[in-house]
Amino acid sequence: MHEIRIEHFMLGSFKASPEDMASLAGSSFKIADRVPDTEGEAFDWQLWYAKWVEQASGSVSIPAPTHLIVEAADTFEALIPWEELGDAAVLYALEGQRLSQTGPIRLYVPNGSSKCLNVKSIVKLSMVKHNAEAATEKAAYGFKNTFSVNELRKNK
Repeated sequence: MHEIRIEHFMLGSFKASPEDMASLAGSSFKIADRVPDTEGEAFDWQLWYAKWVEQASGSVSIPAPTHLIVEAADTFEALIPWEELGDAAVLYALEGQRLSQTGPIRLYVPNGSSKCLNVKSIVKLSMVKHNAEAATEKAAYGFKNTFSVNELRKNK
């Protein structure tokens, strides 16, 4: 089972399957409704987040994050301002089956500072709260260049 690691600045760390996330959101829709020429079933990011926080916090009111950090299996990472996630959708299935090539989930962020930012093969979602100086106004994304000491030695 592919699980996504979920971290929250106040609530801690959790794991969830794509199916559990979709079930918690309560409803799904065709991703093409928000991202034309795209196939599959998705759920609304904000709806899922609201229900997840309610479940994880025991209905205690907590402040909203300032950013979402999305990490993919291939070391791609995106830092997305929370305000840009209003129309975000999480793709979790294609023709009723788990995503095979771009899964376990894929996040689409239409109408943000990038025309339609999307991150495939997501393994970790981190909801963070940055101070005003550290907060970015636009989404930032790219590959993390992480190398082990042995990999660096091989390239000499």
